[in-house]
Amino acid sequence: MWNRSFSSNATRAVLKEKKWDALIVGAGHNGLIAAAYLARGGLSVAVLERRHVIGGAAVTEELIPGFKFSRCSYLLSLLRPSIIRDLELGRHGLKLLKPMAASFTPCLDGRHLLLGMDDEHDYLEISKFSRRDAEAYPRYERQLHKYCKFMDFILDSRTPEALHKGSSFNDRLREKVQNSIFWGRCLQHALSLGQKDMVELIDLLVSPTSKVLNEWFESDVLKATLAGDAIIGTMTSINNSGSGYVLLHHVMGETTHGDRNIWSHVEGGMGSVSMAISNAAKEAGVHIATNAEVSELMMEDSGRLKGVLLVDGTQVHSSVVLSNATPYKTFMEMVPHTFLPDDFLHAIKCSNYTSGTTKINVAVDKLPQFHSCNLNSQEVGPQHTATIHIGAERMEDIGKACQDAWNGFPSRRPIMEMTIPSSLDKTISPPGIVVHMLPQSLFYLFSLRTILVCYRS
Repeated sequence: MWNRSFSSNATRAVLKEKKWDALIVGAGHNGLIAAAYLARGGLSVAVLERRHVIGGAAVTEELIPGFKFSRCSYLLSLLRPSIIRDLELGRHGLKLLKPMAASFTPCLDGRHLLLGMDDEHDYLEISKFSRRDAEAYPRYERQLHKYCKFMDFILDSRTPEALHKGSSFNDRLREKVQNSIFWGRCLQHALSLGQKDMVELIDLLVSPTSKVLNEWFESDVLKATLAGDAIIGTMTSINNSGSGYVLLHHVMGETTHGDRNIWSHVEGGMGSVSMAISNAAKEAGVHIATNAEVSELMMEDSGRLKGVLLVDGTQVHSSVVLSNATPYKTFMEMVPHTFLPDDFLHAIKCSNYTSGTTKINVAVDKLPQFHSCNLNSQEVGPQHTATIHIGAERMEDIGKACQDAWNGFPSRRPIMEMTIPSSLDKTISPPGIVVHMLPQSLFYLFSLRTILVCYRS
């Protein structure tokens, strides 16, 4: 299933035989979503994927016989519920597996913190470290969820943009009306949030995570457990201004049932997300071609786009191309530089893609046993289904690991995050084999020597 190829001589013939309304470069989940919506709008759409398998960062591959790995992305939460509903991804094969607990942090002193089972359990767990924090934690969650409702509007709205100077009067008028509607609704949401909460939301967005969490809590292990979400997948520090937004960003995830901050496993691995989207896209009429690497965009002398050229020499024609590749790949390697302003090229060339993440996928034969707590069992427990935090019992530890990375060294005490997808998903490993750190364990080493960038989808 994961190595299904959409490429053949017949595929090339289909690509060449007509002018498409839109071409999508890259069959990552974002490109596939764009293709599905365009096709549902009545356009003819083709997706061109460089690899033999679709999915981009949301891909499942059988790297070891019998073991299916989510190579990059590993948990699902931030895919908008409206997309899941619109494309009917459940009908197309998407099945989410909710963990029994949200996070598990074993401590060196023999204690542990297990969160996300229910409110009463959270209170008892946090009380082991601080009764004050146990009482503050529900207020903290309610406050962030309140902010999320405002951010939902931003995420689901069409971003207001300024048109080019050469745009027609009608286009400029339409754009002004659409922008006015957006800002009017934005003001309405701000008023419903209230002045005090709006000011505190802005403060959260621009503040360091360490400042935010120190104002709410006193327990080191609770603050460190929450702070991990503020630097995950980024090259920033919890002491940097703006990291508070990343903290909020990882709470904004929402399931189709309205539950917040639930990071679900996906049956079959993250490639199942891409496969479900591709099924919806193909049902809408999208043509998907693998082994179809784009070498460059074809431009007329006037600057008008006329299609793309594949590495095998195939020309595919369209006046509209959406790129699911990175800005650097798109503008530095595929678009002829003569058609781009120098200052724009300079900005793209200087884009910083540095990552502090190393991802390791491991297949073993037994569940991990956490000797620092009394939850040891040969059977799957809530701690095995949770996101497991290792080496982060204080925010200071996270800050030092980040600083080591910025200094160009592997961190002396790396911050690690581990998930065990097969604790919930029985389709990704051979029958009868218990999986330890399989198909993925995520070791955030905060090193400039990145092996593989890892994303949450």
